[in-house]
Amino acid sequence: MTSSNGGNGATYREAGVDIDGGDALIEAIKPLAKATARSGVMGSLGGFGALFDLRAAGFNDPVLVATTDGVGTKLRIAIDTGIHETVGIDLVAMCVNDLVVQGAEPLFFLDYFATGALDVAVARSVIAGIAEGCRQVGCALIGGETAEMPGMYHPGDYDLAGFAVGAAPRDGLLPAGVAPGDILLGLPSSGVHSNGFSLVRRILERASLRWSDPAPFAPGSTLGQALMQPTTLYVRPLLALARAGLLRAAAHITGGGLPGNVPRVLPEGCVAVIDQSWPIPPVFSWLAKIGGVAAEEMLRVFNCGIGMVLVVRPGDEAAARALLAESGVQPVRLGVLVAASGPATVQLVHSQSLFG
Repeated sequence: MTSSNGGNGATYREAGVDIDGGDALIEAIKPLAKATARSGVMGSLGGFGALFDLRAAGFNDPVLVATTDGVGTKLRIAIDTGIHETVGIDLVAMCVNDLVVQGAEPLFFLDYFATGALDVAVARSVIAGIAEGCRQVGCALIGGETAEMPGMYHPGDYDLAGFAVGAAPRDGLLPAGVAPGDILLGLPSSGVHSNGFSLVRRILERASLRWSDPAPFAPGSTLGQALMQPTTLYVRPLLALARAGLLRAAAHITGGGLPGNVPRVLPEGCVAVIDQSWPIPPVFSWLAKIGGVAAEEMLRVFNCGIGMVLVVRPGDEAAARALLAESGVQPVRLGVLVAASGPATVQLVHSQSLFG
């Protein structure tokens, strides 16, 4: 019988799991996490759980809000192109943008990184993006999990999930007070964000295009570089509006587009009449053209240039615009809420001419 510590004995490394590599990654990301520290954080990475003190963060009677998300098949592009630096920002954005529309300030974030064989450099690059996203919104990266699972993933592949927790004052939860006559403002997206990439990949595959090909809609960039533009983080401008009492509701435009997401924050008996007169970013017009995608399908799958929709009182529109401008955001007026019977819906005007 071979002893457990003998030269011929089976080892975890031989089975495909490198404990030393995992330890090296923890040490590599500790400074990244430390850079996101904020009031309320207790302890550091490496424990069995992460601690957060709400009172130290300035909350007396908070309601906790939790979200979880991933970045979908945008990961496939990150892996195929080797552009790992920004996908972590996408992960944070997909979680914290869902928090802030409920009036919540993001407090802390945890990530889950899974792969077949750990590449410390790649994992550190991804987690550095997560830390950067957290830093931009004032959210602490206080923990996570790195799972090395041989046989579960193809070589070089990895998967990501994110978990964010925020808090809102009990009397500051959104949506609140939404009514017919309210104005709809749209905040621009940075591109495709993190939804619809299965369709993007199908379009490029059918057109025999590669990620390394030039992007016709973004001169000087490859298709991979242009499509990996990270999701916009809307936390700071929306928190400013909410704290000023200027925001009644907000909808993060993800999968389902405007028709699928705006009704989620409207009461029954409201129709959002949206006149599609905003400038469509070139990436969407290009995808619609080369993919032969109908306008209705584009609007159902992609954000089409509007990553966040705000609901404000008519008398607050000017003040809301001014406050957004201070954050460097230029909204577009999308339309108005009108009274109607039945469930909340979206009515899109001039949609067929949207993509030219």
